[in-house]
Amino acid sequence: MSRTPSLSSLRLFLQVARSLSFSETARMANLSQPALSRTIKLLEEDLGVRLFDRNSRNVRLSSAGAALLPTVERLTGDFDQAFRELKQTFEGQRGRVVVGALPSVAANLLPRVIARFRQSHPHVEIILRENLTSGLYQSLQDRMIDFAISIEPNAQAEIDFMPMLEDACVLVCHARDAGAIPDPAPWSVFRDMPFIGMEPRSSVRMLTDAAFARADIVTPALFECSQLATVGGLIAAGLGISLLPQSTLPLLTNNADIAWRAMQPPLASRRIGVSRMVGRTLSPAAQAFLDELMRLDYGKIE
Repeated sequence: MSRTPSLSSLRLFLQVARSLSFSETARMANLSQPALSRTIKLLEEDLGVRLFDRNSRNVRLSSAGAALLPTVERLTGDFDQAFRELKQTFEGQRGRVVVGALPSVAANLLPRVIARFRQSHPHVEIILRENLTSGLYQSLQDRMIDFAISIEPNAQAEIDFMPMLEDACVLVCHARDAGAIPDPAPWSVFRDMPFIGMEPRSSVRMLTDAAFARADIVTPALFECSQLATVGGLIAAGLGISLLPQSTLPLLTNNADIAWRAMQPPLASRRIGVSRMVGRTLSPAAQAFLDELMRLDYGKIE
């Protein structure tokens, strides 16, 4: 073999081998018959064998041609399949998306987005990584996730933030106490009932502490919890009330025993959106998922 044959010449060989007609192959390939004959002759010279036995009436594969045929079928089939899959990858129909999200977002908002996306992109793998805000932004910078769904970051030039919704803080209480609390609730309720809070270093606790300060409310926490499920359990046991972003409600335990009330002004909320690194191009699959995410109406959390 003097040199490796080109894929185009192998494809022409394959067409002739299947049709056993130079004239028909030339017509289908939009070539002149002399040009096709030259291509096959050069292929035979490259391989050092005769591929076809032919006369004025018949074309037949030689023994060498018959040996070459399954190899060419496999090569062209693998090539075509690889580029079909690559085309699907470029179109966002294949690939992997790694989404980082706050636990409340992962529990409440993302399931419906993922369900819709999988209907139109069944061959895209979606990986969901839950974390708190600081961990999400570290993962984003370390390229462990494609983008993060979290609260708005402090001014960071390297991060682009696209807002999705305002996540209002609500009063969370035992269902039997809800009838005695107006809707919307006055902030004074927190002076009268024990407060169950998140741990002081959490973003939720910093949000609620700031809200109490604006409302001129002093309410020491009776319990400080690292998990929202613990807050829910304590409320369900009748041990107090809490102030939480509305998106966190699905993470509370014993939901049948828990109710919530909107708050009177001054209203408190956190802005949730998508953060991505500036200058980092998303894969087509990740961009397609992000487009689906941003298409939904998040004006109200239910």
